This record gives sequence, structure tokens and C-alpha cells, in this order.
Amino acid sequence: MTLRLLSSLLALSVLGLPAAANAQAYQCRAPNISSVPQVSPDSRSRGGAVTGYTMALSWSPEFCKPREDSRAHRTQCSGDNGRFGLVVHGLWPQSVNGSWPQWCPTRGQLTPREVRSNMCMMPSARLIARQWAKHGSCMVKQPETYLKVTRILWDSYRIPDYDRISREDDLTAGRIREAFASANPGIPASAVGVKLNSRGWFQELRLCYNTRFRPTRCDDRRYGARDGVNAKIWRGL
Repeated sequence: MTLRLLSSLLALSVLGLPAAANAQAYQCRAPNISSVPQVSPDSRSRGGAVTGYTMALSWSPEFCKPREDSRAHRTQCSGDNGRFGLVVHGLWPQSVNGSWPQWCPTRGQLTPREVRSNMCMMPSARLIARQWAKHGSCMVKQPETYLKVTRILWDSYRIPDYDRISREDDLTAGRIREAFASANPGIPASAVGVKLNSRGWFQELRLCYNTRFRPTRCDDRRYGARDGVNAKIWRGL
């Protein structure tokens, strides 16, 4: 990533874009972090020219449904550190033919301070460490830059009231997609992917960008469920 591209992203943060995403974690209390979790590659390193990016936003109530008592996911799922709606799963570089660069060699090292300062955006120290090592390492040289770019995008989003939307009759994937696009002028519905699980529950949004971080049409893989597919949203109750 060039300095010019990072500068253009930084400019987005001062354009008056509404920083409403943090309301998804307004009760968040970041835990003390004394060390950075160690992660190991689960597949081979893969390079390649970056042709775009995907911002994945996970629906926390659905993720936490079977994990409320999980020690590994205590920060996100126990309720002791606040309640979460959408949270950042990761920012992923894309490559040609639908592949993605991953596990690139890097000397950049996360610090406990960097992990803690991003826990209300990505409420898992291990997730932050893994996303940097697997995806961020193929984008930039330093984890601080990767997390800064991710936060600029995150802070630019308005998050729809999916709790209210979940109560609507005949809810569809298209309604979930349209709600996000309507709340975020400049992000068309064609750039919003919706991932449902095998039982039709909302799991994740995947926002598609070109190499200059401008929203672009998602390919079929990232677009996910078609507009007419029935959907459900777990509210965590």
C-alpha cells in the first residue's frame, strides 16, 4: 500500500462522514492486554497482486449464540465487557480469480497497546493477531497501518438498527443488504455481500472495495445470499 493511498483513506476520516459504527459497542470496556497471542499459519503462504479488498463485519449475537460460556471468546460473548452488534471480522486483500494473498512474510510485530486499542472494534485479541498475520501482512509492512486503515473504514459506517429490522415480517437477505446501503450513501447494494448460515441466520456482511478503497460490485462468492432468500437475525435474547 502506497503512502498516497493511505493518505486518501485518512482524508475520508475528515470528510464529515458519520462515525456511528462505535455505537455498536458503546458499552465496550477493553480488557487489559499484557501480551499478544501467538498464531501459526494454517495454510501455505500465498502472494499475488492485490486487485481489491473485502471488509467483513460479523454479526456478534449470532457468533456468540453457542459461545456465551466460552473462555476463549469471553470478551465478545460473556457480556462482561459490553454487548456488541456488528464487529469487524477482518479486512482482506483480494487477488485475481477470486483468490486472496495470505500469510505473507513480515517483520512487523503487534504490541499489547495496539491490540487493546482496537478491542472495541474487533473484540478478540487472538482475532486481531490472526487478521494481521494472515491478511494484513499481505497489504502493509506494519500492523499499526493495517489497523489504522481498518478503523478508518469502520468509523465511516452508519450501522442500521438490525435489532428492529429483525422483527420485520418476511425478512430477506435483500432487506439486510438494502438497509446497510441506505444507511451509507455511496455504498451501493451491489457492493454489500450478505452471508447467511445453513439455517438462514444472518452471520456477516462483506463490503467490497477496489484497490483505491472505493465500493465496487461484489463477485458472486462475496455477494452471498440473493435478495429474495429468506433470512433471520438473532438478537441475542
